[in-house]
Amino acid sequence: MPRRQAIQPVVNDTPQPELFLSRELAALEFNFRVLSQARDTSIPLLERLRYLSIVANNLDEFFEVRVAMLKHHHLFGSAAPGPDGIASGELLSRIRERVLDLVTAQYGTWQDELGPALAAENIHFLTRKQWTARQRRWLQGYFENEVLPVLSPLGLDPAHPFPRILNKTLNIAVVLHGRDAFGHEGHMALVRAPRSLPRIIRIPNEVCGDGDHYVFLAELLQAFAGMMFPGFKVAGAYQFRVTRNSELMLEEEVDNLARALSEELLGRGYARPVRLEIGSDCPQSIVSMLIANFNLEETDVYRCDGPVNIIRVGLVYDEIDRPDLKFPRFVPAMPATFNASKKMFDVLGQRDVLLHHPYESFTAVVDLLREAVQDPDVLAIKQTLYRAGKDTPLVDLLVEAARNGKDVTVVIELRARFDEEANIRLATRLQEAGVQVVYGVVGYKTHAKMMLIVRRENGHLCRYVHLSTGNYHQTNSRLYTDIGLMTSNPEIGEDLHKVFQQLSGLGPTISLKQLLHSPFTLYKSVVAKIERETEHARNGRPARIVAKLNALNESHVIEALYAAAQAGVEIDLIVRGACTLRPGLPGISERIRVRSIVGRFLEHSRVYWFANDGAPEIYCASADWMARNLMRRIEVAFPILDPELATRVYDEALANYLADNTQAWLLDSNGTYTRATPGSDAPHTAQQVLLERFCGKSFSV
Repeated sequence: MPRRQAIQPVVNDTPQPELFLSRELAALEFNFRVLSQARDTSIPLLERLRYLSIVANNLDEFFEVRVAMLKHHHLFGSAAPGPDGIASGELLSRIRERVLDLVTAQYGTWQDELGPALAAENIHFLTRKQWTARQRRWLQGYFENEVLPVLSPLGLDPAHPFPRILNKTLNIAVVLHGRDAFGHEGHMALVRAPRSLPRIIRIPNEVCGDGDHYVFLAELLQAFAGMMFPGFKVAGAYQFRVTRNSELMLEEEVDNLARALSEELLGRGYARPVRLEIGSDCPQSIVSMLIANFNLEETDVYRCDGPVNIIRVGLVYDEIDRPDLKFPRFVPAMPATFNASKKMFDVLGQRDVLLHHPYESFTAVVDLLREAVQDPDVLAIKQTLYRAGKDTPLVDLLVEAARNGKDVTVVIELRARFDEEANIRLATRLQEAGVQVVYGVVGYKTHAKMMLIVRRENGHLCRYVHLSTGNYHQTNSRLYTDIGLMTSNPEIGEDLHKVFQQLSGLGPTISLKQLLHSPFTLYKSVVAKIERETEHARNGRPARIVAKLNALNESHVIEALYAAAQAGVEIDLIVRGACTLRPGLPGISERIRVRSIVGRFLEHSRVYWFANDGAPEIYCASADWMARNLMRRIEVAFPILDPELATRVYDEALANYLADNTQAWLLDSNGTYTRATPGSDAPHTAQQVLLERFCGKSFSV
C-alpha cells in the first residue's frame, strides 16, 4: 500500500470532524431520501408502500451492523474518538436523535398519508377498532384454527424465567389478572409469534366485500390474547421486537471457513441486543422490565405508533393486482449485437458488448454461460458468486457444465452479509456436482463480479470474459442499475486468469495490464489518477473527475479530492448512499458537487471517469471508494477500452445523471440534502430517459 499522505487542510493525518461527516450518520441519511419517495404523491401508491418497507429494512440493517459495532466499540473499546473525530458515545447520541426523527416521520407517513390513501383505493389495513362484528368472528375463527395451535405462551415466574428472544421476531407482552390452576396470582406472560405464521392476513371478500382487507398478525395476538390464557383477565397486550447484533465475527485463522461460519450462524439470532421497538401504548413499567431483561438502556427504546414490524407491509405488493397503482411494467432489451443466427462467441470475437441493467436484459449473461456449457470446445469456466439469489439458472448451468466434463471453478463468498446460510447451501450443491468451490481469502471478502470462459479455437486457447458492477443475481438485475462488460480482449482475459489463479491457489502478488485489483493496485491507482488531475490543473490544463458510487467514506481518497479541488479540478460525484465528503466548503471543496439519485431502481453501478488532459479514462468497478472496498476486499475495476462503449457509459451513467433535476438530491456543505427541482429547465429523470431509450415507450419512474 502507498503511504497515506496528510493533505491540507487535514492535520496530522487525522480527519477533522468539521471536514468529514460521520460514516454512520451519512449512511442513516439515505433513509430519509428513500422515505421521501414514500411521501411523494407523484409516485404510484403501492410503490410508495414498498419504499416505506425498504426504509424499515434499511433501518434494521443499520442497527444490526453499524449501531451494533459502534455500541461494541463504546462498551468494550477505547474512549478515543473514531476515524471521524467523534467519540462513539457522542455519535450514538446523534444517531438516536436522527433515528427518532426518522421513526416519527416513518409512522406519520403510514398513519397520516399511506393508510388513508390506500383506504381511498379500497385497500385496507384494519386495526381492532375498525373490525366489524362479521370480520371479528372470521378473524377469531382464523385465530382458533390457524394461529392458536402453533403458539406456546410463556408465563413469567421464578420457574419460567425470561426466555431468549430471537432477533427481529414479533412478540407480545401480556399482563394477566387472576389465579392460575396452581393458585398463583396473575403475572406477566410472553407470546412469541413463530416465523411459520404469516405476518399479514388477508380477509376473504365474502367477509368484507370487494377490495383488499388486511390485518397484521400482531393485531390478532393482541385482540385474542385472552384465548391463550383461559381463566385470566387480560389487562393489556403490547407488541415488541428486539434487534440484535448480526455482524459475524470470525477469527482470522480457522481450519474450515464453512464450518466456522455455520457454527457462528447458529448464535447470530441471539447475539447482543441493540434496539427495542415497542408499541406506543405500552406502559413504562413493562418497558422497564424488557429493558432490564435485554440489558439495554432507555436510549435504546423506540416507540412505534403502529405495527413494530412495519417492514411487513411490503409483502402485499405482489399480492395486490393493481397495475394502476404500480410502476408500468417493462421488458428489458437484448443487445442488438446479439442475434439468434450468430453464436455469442463469434460476436465477442469481433467486438466488446456492454450491458446496462436493468434496461438491458440479464438474460444475455445467462445465454453466454449456457452457450459455454453446451459448446464442446469450451474447456473451463470460472466464476465468482457473492449473492446469487434463489432459483438462479446460473447455478443449474454450472452444475451441468461440471457434469459435462468441463473444469468448473466457482469462488463463493460465504460471508456475504445476510446471505451466508444460502451461500453455504449453494457451495454444498456445487461441490456435490463436482464443481471446484473456493471460499476466497480469509480476511478479504471476494466482492468482485467476474466470469472467465476458456475455449479452444483453431488450435489456440481463447478467453471470454464477463465483468460487472453488480452481482450474478437475476432478480436484482431487474431492480438495480449495473453495468456489465463482455469481451475477448486478450489482456483483460489474461489479467482475469491471474486473478482467479491467485484466489484459488493463494499465489503471490500479480502484475496486471488492464484491471485494477483490490487490495493491491485499486487504491493506489485511484489516488494516483486523482493526483494526476491535480497536476493537470496546477499546470493550467483542463482537469475534471466524475464518479458514480454507492458510497464514499475513505478518508485519504477524500483528502486527495479536497486537494484536487483546491488546485482547480472540477469534480462531480454521484453518490447514492453514504458520503462523508463535504462539498462546497470555502477554500476547500468549492469545486466539488455531490448528488444522490433515488428512484424506481436502486443505483448500484460504480463508474470512475478522469479527463486526463484530453485522453479520458473510464472504469467500471465492483468497488466503492470505501475503506473496506479498497483495503479489505477482493475487487476489480475494469476499463472500457472501446471508444464507442466508453462514450456510452459516460453519456448513460454519468452525464445523464448529472442532468437529473427531478430525482436528484444535492448535498450541502453542512451535510444536508435538498431535492433538485427543474426550475425553468425541462424536467430530466435519468432512469426514465434510459427506460424510454431501451424499452421504447414512456415510463413514469
